Amino acid sequence: MTVLGIDPGRDKCGLAICAPGRVLARAIVRPAELPGLVEDWTARHTVDVIVVGGGTGSRWVTDALAGLRAARSLPPVTVEEERDTTLAARARYFEEHPPSGWRRWVPRSFQVPPAPYDDYAAVIIAERHLAGS
Repeated sequence: MTVLGIDPGRDKCGLAICAPGRVLARAIVRPAELPGLVEDWTARHTVDVIVVGGGTGSRWVTDALAGLRAARSLPPVTVEEERDTTLAARARYFEEHPPSGWRRWVPRSFQVPPAPYDDYAAVIIAERHLAGS
């Protein structure tokens, strides 16, 4: 099963395509770019389901995807709880990009990644769906 996870937001959205044990693609886009990228990725990858995090901005994302589904052939869209995905995404970011220099001595829980990490939140959303299916 392949899942397209979306972490919606007002200023930016994280997207990730995941299969069991693998992250196939990740991106962070502005909300206006989301429908085009979803259309492109679902055409390129065999996506079985689109999972949208149920937090900030989820309503407009599901509405935009419903419009796309009506016009194109998209996989089913589901909205799922995204509790604690930001904390899990921050931890995953630091696993893949460990702090260096003096920052390695500061506990990671006190640090904020130097770059947006909404795509990691989308990975967490997709992986949770895969774990539950």
